[in-house]
Amino acid sequence: MPQEEEDTTRTWDGLPIAQTPPFGASIVVYRLAEDRLELLVLHRSQKAFDEEWAWTPPSGARQPGETIDDCAMRELLEEAGRTLPLVPADGGGEPWAVFLAHAPEAAQVTLNDPEHDQYAWLSPHEALARCSPDVVRTQLARAIERIAPGATG
Repeated sequence: MPQEEEDTTRTWDGLPIAQTPPFGASIVVYRLAEDRLELLVLHRSQKAFDEEWAWTPPSGARQPGETIDDCAMRELLEEAGRTLPLVPADGGGEPWAVFLAHAPEAAQVTLNDPEHDQYAWLSPHEALARCSPDVVRTQLARAIERIAPGATG
């Protein structure tokens, strides 16, 4: 029996995806905790994401008619329960936008959706080691360099 093709016009939960770039946004949330830079990463609970896409910054697809800024704000609120000022960051490119969000030291995270089951605040080195695939790791490294030059080295 032939394998069914994945529907790339819808998200994992059936919502429509914009068909023009940028297709979505990643939000690199960072804080200074006891003078140490920490990054927020989320663990995806779906079995389809258990391997390569298991840990990533908050991110998601842009819906048709939605601005990329609105997409980033929605994804951060849906996935981490946070509303923070967003700053566009270099490193995403046309297909996927990357934003920076500075969280207060005591920032709490609320996993509001069934997509994620865990979160962690990690050092830049730990976040880069945990996140994948390479495209996510590269975007994260560029964002870290913008936040704290030299922190990835």
